[in-house]
Amino acid sequence: MRNIVILISGSGSNMAAIAQVAEREQWSANLDARVCAVISNRPQAKGLQTAHAMELPTHVVDHQAFADHPAPRTAFDHTLMQAIDAHQPTLVVLAGFMRILTPAFVAHYAGRLINIHPSLLPAFPGLNTHQRAIDAGCRFAGATVHEVTADLDHGPILAQAVVPVLPGDDAHSLGKRVLAQEHLIYPKAIADWLRHITVNP
Repeated sequence: MRNIVILISGSGSNMAAIAQVAEREQWSANLDARVCAVISNRPQAKGLQTAHAMELPTHVVDHQAFADHPAPRTAFDHTLMQAIDAHQPTLVVLAGFMRILTPAFVAHYAGRLINIHPSLLPAFPGLNTHQRAIDAGCRFAGATVHEVTADLDHGPILAQAVVPVLPGDDAHSLGKRVLAQEHLIYPKAIADWLRHITVNP
């Protein structure tokens, strides 16, 4: 069985969408894959409650616990890697995980670490993507599933969804429509990735 570990920081809506599709489409039987754990860097993340309700194992690696460490990011990522590797993951999925990962972490999971970003990359990497798209006068926005590399919000694109920017849109209204598309394309991109490595191990 190929294990998928999902990392979250907040509501976990993408995590829930992935887990629901995995169950509905019987990934365990059809793709020899399962969501085996949800890990958060925030103890109060709402997504942990959702994961519990879905009977998914959860774990917390609180980044604030490393604030006094001489190299807090490195120490946090090392501890996070230990928590992830305990599940022997085939794929590590960032689903609203709001941490910039160290190059060593990214290298450790090279080729099996993916992320979803709320813009049509390469446009608008980083934060505040919806407001930036509106401010730039974009007629379209969207979301991108991509492999993670050491460069922030770069890496090979696996899937994209396009959403029109409507007259009167603000960041909240545009963000809600983009998020609805994220819930559709992220599980599909993961299933496609799993099928690909089934054919080309």
